[in-house]
Amino acid sequence: METSTINCSEVCVDGCIQPDRCAGQPHIESASKFINDTPLDKMHEIAEEARRKKMSAPPVWVIPEWD
Repeated sequence: METSTINCSEVCVDGCIQPDRCAGQPHIESASKFINDTPLDKMHEIAEEARRKKMSAPPVWVIPEWD
């Protein structure tokens, strides 16, 4: 199987079936590096800033389209 033809969210539920050609591998490595290199206090600061930014943003209204 080609990586582009696999829907990983359905096929790889029990684990990656192509670990050597996994499309998410670069993201996994960068996330692991961030977790290992960033102190927990800094992660809390990042999360708090994101929360403040979201709370100060104007509300977004989603109006469903009726057919």
